[in-house]
Amino acid sequence: MKSLASVIGAGNVGATCAQRVAQGGYADVVLLDIVEGMPQGKAIDMMHSHPIVGSSRSIVGTNSYKDTAGSDVVVITSGSPRKPGMSRDDLVSVNSGVMKSVVPQVLKHSPDCVIIVVTNPLDAMVYLALKISGLPSRRVMGMSGVLDAGRFRSIVAAHLDVSAEDVSACILGAHGDTMVIVPRLTTVGGVPLPELLPKQEIDKLVDHSVNSGAEIVSLLKTGSAFYAPGIAAAQMAKSIILDSKCILPVCAYLNGEFGLSDIYLSVPAKIGADGVEKVLEFDLKPDEKVALDKSAQSVRELIDKLDLS
Repeated sequence: MKSLASVIGAGNVGATCAQRVAQGGYADVVLLDIVEGMPQGKAIDMMHSHPIVGSSRSIVGTNSYKDTAGSDVVVITSGSPRKPGMSRDDLVSVNSGVMKSVVPQVLKHSPDCVIIVVTNPLDAMVYLALKISGLPSRRVMGMSGVLDAGRFRSIVAAHLDVSAEDVSACILGAHGDTMVIVPRLTTVGGVPLPELLPKQEIDKLVDHSVNSGAEIVSLLKTGSAFYAPGIAAAQMAKSIILDSKCILPVCAYLNGEFGLSDIYLSVPAKIGADGVEKVLEFDLKPDEKVALDKSAQSVRELIDKLDLS
């Protein structure tokens, strides 16, 4: 039986995700957008590349949710992107409306799917998607830590002049300025980062990583990052579709883990066919716990702005 992944939103993030999933051979893909012609045109263009890269998976562009029926995974990228001078939090009002429109349509046609939310402000939008959907929390997650860890790994690798593949990173908390990067659990070839660099240098790398999304927005001027976010979402979809049980930093629902409940934050988790199968909890240092609680509070403040009725 063939797997099916649907990507809602055919902008740059959604299109990148769709192409990665299909060309990776993970699943057939439906790319949906409300703009007539755009998802169809992008899907045809991607399909023309498949003989070149050796993919036999299909990509279909559509404006109808009926074509997403029976999806195993649905990636939601719809919404307004950040513009220069905007924070992710500035998007809460407009993108709440998008989520309220998209999620019921998704579940009408794919009631058994796992949902991956990419729309910003991410942690609040995942929480809203959970409340709208009524799904078990394990089947609703957000793409944040995979992207944030990728950014930090890349920055550390460039600084040390090593392969990014040999750098691992631990990212907790909100997707934004209050994210918690844990240097002591970041390793280079298995060696903890604090054994390779002084704290002052590490702090600069952390700041660079936290602000890298805003840096991209400032440089692009007309949009936000899309290659890395799209590929990060595709990696999550891959682990679900193939039931890989990968340990990934994802925005998952916490029910007592790390002393936090009824909130979505980035944590390391086992991702399989059923979604978030287990959150990997570990002991935090006192300063890390303070930082994570601060990050959680920033998310709760956004949740308080949501209309959950």
